[in-house]
Amino acid sequence: MPAVDRSRLPSLMAAETELFMRRTPQSAALHAEAGRSLLGGVPMNWMTRWPGTHPIFVSEARGGHFTDVDGNSYVDLCLGDTGAMTGHSLPATVAALNEQSPNGITTMLPSADAIAVGDALRERFGMPVWQLAMTATDANRFVLRLARHATGRKKVLVFNWCYHGTVDEAFNVIGPDGSVIPRPGSSGWAVEPDEYVKVIEFNDVAALEEALRPGDVAAVLAEPALTNIGIVPPQPGFHDALRRITRDTGTLLVIDETHTICCGPGGATREWGLDPDFFVIGKPIAGGMPAAAYGMTSEVAERISDMTTGDDADVAGIGGTLTANSLALAAIRATLGAALREEDFAIAVPLAERWAAGVQSTIDAHKLDWTVNQLGCRSEYWFCPPPRNGGQAAAAVDHELDAFLHLWCINRGVLMTPFHNMALLCPAHTTDDVDRHTEVFAAAVAALVV
Repeated sequence: MPAVDRSRLPSLMAAETELFMRRTPQSAALHAEAGRSLLGGVPMNWMTRWPGTHPIFVSEARGGHFTDVDGNSYVDLCLGDTGAMTGHSLPATVAALNEQSPNGITTMLPSADAIAVGDALRERFGMPVWQLAMTATDANRFVLRLARHATGRKKVLVFNWCYHGTVDEAFNVIGPDGSVIPRPGSSGWAVEPDEYVKVIEFNDVAALEEALRPGDVAAVLAEPALTNIGIVPPQPGFHDALRRITRDTGTLLVIDETHTICCGPGGATREWGLDPDFFVIGKPIAGGMPAAAYGMTSEVAERISDMTTGDDADVAGIGGTLTANSLALAAIRATLGAALREEDFAIAVPLAERWAAGVQSTIDAHKLDWTVNQLGCRSEYWFCPPPRNGGQAAAAVDHELDAFLHLWCINRGVLMTPFHNMALLCPAHTTDDVDRHTEVFAAAVAALVV
């Protein structure tokens, strides 16, 4: 079986780093200047996680491409890690923002768009009752509060190496001895994890039954498929078991579609016939504007109605003064009306299939024991056989190979999603964009393989 010659990595990485510095001097200068007042020289700490000596500073972004301040153009397969899944600067969203902004941005009062947004969310995602949030992280936090209130229980169950934004409960993993521990890198945690969270492996029905049997878990917070530790799909029958066991134990089921909206217009919930108690969606629904939403069944809405009305509603830990502002509502209404539709996925999903096939062709040509998984218009490769759960996926992470392949791609005008090797395709991309990645990826692997 051919293998990567890791002895080549240091010299290859040095050459790519030098090329990156030659291509991006203005970004380097801006990063140094930003260090005067911004922590790490960036306005948000994740922006330091890109390969290279400094982050790329963006000049403009449209559709499936962007240009940096040095004039370099890129095929953008990151799309703001799903936030720009509709394509950058969707014309309908831009028009709605331009129309609304002169007439008020935030008032802490509803606009008429709120009605249209509620109806669109109900029709698109199936849940009858909705509330808005600024981010999916906020939506997940609010939903967990509501679930605890509705059930009188304190604990939450999550899956090992799941992704739910920066929700505290989700920043825990299974330790070497099987106990629940803070995820490596988690900062400032204040409470011992086993006091409020249980963590099991995705696809492990027996562990799910055991964890929920005591009746102390308010909610299971679940992605339909793991997405941020590599795409790990559910095993046949897993979601049926998840719904059956949660119902049998009086546990509420929260489905977070923040990434799995890539499966189709209604996310994996519609595509796979899931039946959650709560549904969370964020990132792309406002075309890149900060906005998210969470839906619930009528039965759950009735159980929590006392928490959302009355004199103490403003201190229930739900919402925020900028939530559901007029600009965000206008953006959601326009975006859901013009994007993330059947016709959009009919373009983007075949592009993801083509991307996956291109990567697979290189893997096959070199007889590598690597994997490509696809989930709707999202696809990702791993340097191992297909992982079955988050623990297996995390154990296979190869930071050196990740960094090299990302930097190689950036230097040749292709941006992948940081943290992992994922590509997200949108209707603004073309087959030429996909084939460019195939060409670049093939050259990178050829430089590595014995």
